[in-house]
Amino acid sequence: MSETSFTKGLYLVATPIGNLGDISARAVAVLTAADIIACEDTRNTKKLLTLLGITKKHLIAYHEHNADEMRPYILEHLRNNKMIALVSDAGTPLISDPGYRLVQDCIDQNIYVTAIPGASAVLTALQLSGLPCHRFLFEGFLPSKTVARKKELTLLADIPATLIFYESPQRLEETLNDMIIVFGTRQAAVVRELTKKFEQTVRGTFKELSDYYRTNGWPKGEIVIVVAPAEQKSPDQKEIIVLLKQALTTMSVKDAAAFVADQTGESKKQLYQTALKLKNDIK
Repeated sequence: MSETSFTKGLYLVATPIGNLGDISARAVAVLTAADIIACEDTRNTKKLLTLLGITKKHLIAYHEHNADEMRPYILEHLRNNKMIALVSDAGTPLISDPGYRLVQDCIDQNIYVTAIPGASAVLTALQLSGLPCHRFLFEGFLPSKTVARKKELTLLADIPATLIFYESPQRLEETLNDMIIVFGTRQAAVVRELTKKFEQTVRGTFKELSDYYRTNGWPKGEIVIVVAPAEQKSPDQKEIIVLLKQALTTMSVKDAAAFVADQTGESKKQLYQTALKLKNDIK
């Protein structure tokens, strides 16, 4: 792919989270063609480019501490018809970094933006966890202090989705202890060093995870914690009636019953009969 085949603009380029072989040919082509590469740490990105055989690139640092200062500089170059690649130290840009503000500004100024997908610690950990994948919430890093961390976990406790967190190895023990208190016996997985030589996934309840690490030693490296969704309590009959009435304002009886069945896990056949009676009563 030649440099002339690329539209000038901002390219969000995913880079490996460990294994160099995970970078795509398209990502390499974009990094090769880019006029400027904006990165979290120029030293880390320079090492990656060297391994890929890409040399003599203009690298600039763009991270949470200088984003407000550097964003106008990057936008000026984009307005001057430059091709800029945005990368994080590892994985997919904008996940736990300030890149989305740059994307917002590009959209506002009608500057071309596209993404070059690839490795993601969030999605890889979710896949390896063995936990439900159809609905999930990525929370990033939890607060470092236990009081604030418990408060945040409490806010998330009833969400009916798999929860995903980043954590440092130094705080893993404290975080698991707080999760025992807030989440109880829910299933979870601790995934570390994804795609690297010492990749490991440990699954179980929070107590089982804590016991495992106390016996085998607390892990090092980059860690992702994946937590099973909260168990949903079955709504009582009054709540079901309210849900059906709301659904019937915009849906047919059949669709309302199917919708509430998906929301509650109740029998679609029984909900249909109830919805039909409600519809007749409304008439």
